[in-house]
Amino acid sequence: MFLIEITYTRPIAEIEAKTAEHRAWLDEQIADGLLILTGPKVPRTGGFLIARGGKSLEEVTAIMKQDPFAVHGLADYRVVEFAAGRINPGLADFV
Repeated sequence: MFLIEITYTRPIAEIEAKTAEHRAWLDEQIADGLLILTGPKVPRTGGFLIARGGKSLEEVTAIMKQDPFAVHGLADYRVVEFAAGRINPGLADFV
């Protein structure tokens, strides 16, 4: 699995101008089965994504570079791979 931290590098007005594109891209990644959870940080300085395993760190990093926020130079991404140890039974299908 992967934890992806997004940190905005530009003013929020620039982020908001691309948020609809970013959310559409997130929806594609959810539909493709990669992402299982997404959401903004509080306060809104970026966001977090949780992605399924099954791909390499390099593959997931390459996919993150396709996010409109990345394409337009609006955010930095930190992709961390982790092994899920203890899993809530209700989430087992997502791991």
